[in-house]
Parts: sequence; C-alpha cells; structure tokens
Amino acid sequence: MLFPHTKLNDFDTPCYYYDLSVLRETLNLIKEATSSHPNYHVHYAVKANVNPRLLQLISERGFGADCVSGGEIEAAIASGFPANKIVFAGVGKNDDEIRLALTHGIQCFNVESLPELEVINELAASMDKVATIAFRVNPNIDAHTNAKITTGLNENKFGIAMEDLLPAIKKAQALKNVDYVGLHFHIGSQITDMAVFEHLCERINELQDELDKAGITTRSINVGGGLGIDYTSPLSHPFPDFYHYFDVFANNLKLRKGQELHFELGRSIVAQCGALLARTLYVKEGHAKKFIIIDAGFTDLVRPAMYGARHCPLNLSAPAGSPTDTYDIVGPICESSDVFSTGETLPVTRRGDYIVFYSTGAYGEVMASTYNCRKLPKVYFSE
Repeated sequence: MLFPHTKLNDFDTPCYYYDLSVLRETLNLIKEATSSHPNYHVHYAVKANVNPRLLQLISERGFGADCVSGGEIEAAIASGFPANKIVFAGVGKNDDEIRLALTHGIQCFNVESLPELEVINELAASMDKVATIAFRVNPNIDAHTNAKITTGLNENKFGIAMEDLLPAIKKAQALKNVDYVGLHFHIGSQITDMAVFEHLCERINELQDELDKAGITTRSINVGGGLGIDYTSPLSHPFPDFYHYFDVFANNLKLRKGQELHFELGRSIVAQCGALLARTLYVKEGHAKKFIIIDAGFTDLVRPAMYGARHCPLNLSAPAGSPTDTYDIVGPICESSDVFSTGETLPVTRRGDYIVFYSTGAYGEVMASTYNCRKLPKVYFSE
C-alpha cells in the first residue's frame, strides 16, 4: 500500500483509507490460485469488513458471501452477491434471520446444533420451503492462534463434536424440510502454519471414511477460512501465499467424486488494503515512558485492546533519516486499555505528526463504536 503522503492534510482524522488496487490484486491472486480447481468456491467472510464499496468490488469478481447475521445477508445482497452463493453460519441464528435467509433462498445454512436444526426445519415447513443445510463440525483441532479467535476446540461454543455427527445427519435426513448436503469446518483465524490445515484435512478424511461406511452421501465440504496475513511486515508482504494455501487442500484432502469444496476467506482478502490514519495530539514525557497520544482510540480500532494485536505503525510526517525514540502509542479513550502498542521505536514525533497503522482492513472499521460519544471514523478510498 502506497499511502498518499503529499495529501495528508486532506484527511480528516481518525480515518480509514482503502487502497483499492491492493484489493483488486488480492482478488486476482485468489482467482488465479483456484483457476485449476473448478470445484473450489470462495465465499468472502462478510464480518471482516462490510464497507459497501469493498463488498461491491468483491461481489463483482464472482465471489460468494459467508454471513453470520441477517444484517450481513441483507448487506451482501444489497452489494450484488447472489443469494444462491450465500452461506449462513452462527451459533445463535434467530427466527427472523432464518426466515429472511429462507425468503431469499440462500445457498446453505451451516447448522451448529440439533436445536437449531429443529427450528430451521419447523420454520421452513411453515413457509413451505426446504432449507439446504450443512453441519458445522468441531474437529477439536488447536489452530495455535490467539485464544479469543480459536473456534475448533471442544471447549469452544461452535459446532457439533465429531462423535455426535452421525446421529445428527441421520436426524436431518429424517426431516422433511431440510436437505443435508455437506460438512462445514472453521477452526480459527490468523492461521499462518499450514500444518494446521493439513491436520484439518486428515480429520475430514477420517470423517468422510466413517460417513462412507454408513452409506451417507455428502455433496460439499466447507473448510471455512482462517488464513493469516503478515501484520509485522505488511509493506513487504501485502498478499498471503494463496497458491500454497489452496495446494494444501488439493494435496491432502481426499474429496469424493463430484464433491464441491468451499472456502470462507475474510481477513486475507481485505486486511492489507486498509490503513488507519491518526494525528498526534500530544507527546507526553512520563517518568518511565514517553507517550504518543493520538486522536484515534479503541473506538476506531479495537483489536489491540481486545486481542493484544499489533498493527505496524509508521510516522508519515517525519523526514527520512530522522533520529528515533521509544514510545507507547495510546489513544484518548477514558480506559487504561486504550493502547495501540508499547515500546515502539519511531522517528522523534511531534504534535501534528501523522501516524498510520497498516493491515486494518479486516476487523477495523466494521468493529468501530461510538463509546465516549465519539464519532465513527471517516473513510477514504484511493480512487
């Protein structure tokens, strides 16, 4: 991402800036990496970023949508995603959301419990419809990522345990208003160790063997998302290695004849096209530390406060070769957790300097809030 340094004064901070050329190149790379696999289908995980302009660009390239709420379904359809390419996940789908999805005729419900299966069947019957469903399976795999974004362990709230799956499928097959088509997995986010996905393939292979023995036909496999990005050196590595990622499944997953393989990528699609720009309000010299106090807070980017995440910061105002100092970068929110990063080595920073945080296109703008009665961040695009 090349931030327009010469026009910094044109930005009303704090704000998000999206480089649409980075997004387009990311989408092109995914298309190229899957071009030799006609049975591969990529759905954009809408929760990562629901900015309408980004959604429109993604839908125009033919991607499907992975939604986790009725609001996301409406946003996806409004941005051009065909309903028959929308999958709907989430442990707590309410009745209105289920009815909405049935009305639009979405591709598939990813069902996470037997009570949910029963409700979907009941609501579909009341609307004289048949709901296409896949069961979300909890394969008890440790994704070796942040504990707050892992989803594939037995201790997590998501999915059905592998040992409970066979009875669940048989129950679904006995119901009149649901059509069982597949299995869904999602084991966590920001996964950079491809061995984790290899392990997932092994579990799916084992499970498919068991289903074959039971005479159960499964038309589709959905392996979720979770592919991570480089938060440390985003300018050097703006794109994940999509070829390696998709090859892991091509080389390790034993699909049955005619099976479709679905992916739900979010962070890896939009994270690197976005940046958060802030302006320095004060440089405070404490007894033990120096603080850069900026006009952005966790109301604008909550990931550092929520997950302890670090986004690469740069001082865009400092001339090249400037002397450096060590700072904690903090925001104006009346909470001690309003800290972006600590012990950062940056050029000597002064009031008015612009600080940019890279890799904020995912779970940045979409999670912004108005806590402390603050305004939502402004949004700018490269074109």
